[in-house]
Amino acid sequence: MKLLLEINESFRIAISAIWANKARGALTTLGIIIGIVAVITTMTAFNGMQNAFRQGFSSVGSDVIYVSRMPWIIMNDFFLYRNRPSLELAEARQLERNLEGKAIVNPSMDTRRDIKFRASIIEGVRIVGTTEKQAVMGSAVPEVGRFMMAYDISYKKNVAVIGQDVKDALFENVNPLNKEIKIGRTSFRVIGVMEKQGGSTFGGPNFDRQIYVPISTYVKAFGGRRGTDVDIAIKAPSQEAMADLEFEVIGEMRKVRKLKPSQIDNFSINKLDTLMGGFNSVMGVVLGLGLLVTSIALFVGGIGVMNIMFVSVTERTREIGIRKAIGAKRHSILLQFLFESAVICLIGGIVGIILATGLTAVINATVMPASISAPILVIAIVISVVVGLVAGFVPAYKGARLDPIEALRYE
Repeated sequence: MKLLLEINESFRIAISAIWANKARGALTTLGIIIGIVAVITTMTAFNGMQNAFRQGFSSVGSDVIYVSRMPWIIMNDFFLYRNRPSLELAEARQLERNLEGKAIVNPSMDTRRDIKFRASIIEGVRIVGTTEKQAVMGSAVPEVGRFMMAYDISYKKNVAVIGQDVKDALFENVNPLNKEIKIGRTSFRVIGVMEKQGGSTFGGPNFDRQIYVPISTYVKAFGGRRGTDVDIAIKAPSQEAMADLEFEVIGEMRKVRKLKPSQIDNFSINKLDTLMGGFNSVMGVVLGLGLLVTSIALFVGGIGVMNIMFVSVTERTREIGIRKAIGAKRHSILLQFLFESAVICLIGGIVGIILATGLTAVINATVMPASISAPILVIAIVISVVVGLVAGFVPAYKGARLDPIEALRYE
């Protein structure tokens, strides 16, 4: 109870001292405000980039394994991969037979072509030749119309499912369903429009600026055996089965490609985890550098608080002497100045949070998805208080150790 009374008294004295020197306190908090704004903005920007990355690649599917000629992320020598043979459609069909009943296998090919509808033209749109199984590989579904069916692939139908950006650029206010578009030199009938999936993120594909066509029609129209590799997507029956399925896919692909035990794989296994791992590695470094810079701002702010607290202790030397003369203990004086320093930094932290909230709203509206979460707020408050306690400890300790007689003589 006595300790609580001392804490309450120290807190009231600290608040009174801050209120008596409002202008000085406001200037003192400026460094803390800048530091807290920098910390919160750095962390919300990091979270925003993670959210944008996940949103941009949501169509990849977290339970899908991709077999490709090249790895998605090349960390070392590109020349180790450039001479690999392309994956062929026949190999995808063979893998599908080998994995029948265990997983869904979907081959795809892609190229870029100019798209035309009446007088409107879009250049360099990504054309994806695939099958009806593409619909189960990711989370995206047609917003209007339908996706391709097995019938379209078997009979090499000239049908297309377009992305939102293609629809907006070509059709504007015209209903695109059943309209004829030209992809290169070939006419296709639009049978569906995919829902909005988000723009290109960190160099990834823009899923809204692409068109799906039957892979059989793709080979007929664009000469699929030349130029573009086949990519094979294998959907696992569950997330838990991913690890076992990956080993099985590697074994079956080695059989399909007739590789000897002594030969290394001449294909790559890619997953969403591969992208997330590479992204997190890079962003971890970026976050570390960002926090290092913000910690410098907080350090400078803390030095400012320490200097002001030294001034405050010096100005109130006689007050300290009087308090000690009437029985105040060292820890009471220590607590008084620690509270004062902590409250100054806490006020700076709260103002910083308010400013960072507004800045985050601007980032969310103009740059990328970003929001301040409860853990970030807690971290900001804790950092503010800790900086205040650390910065105020030496001045508070100096004040606590003053000799009462010498303090009373101070002019």
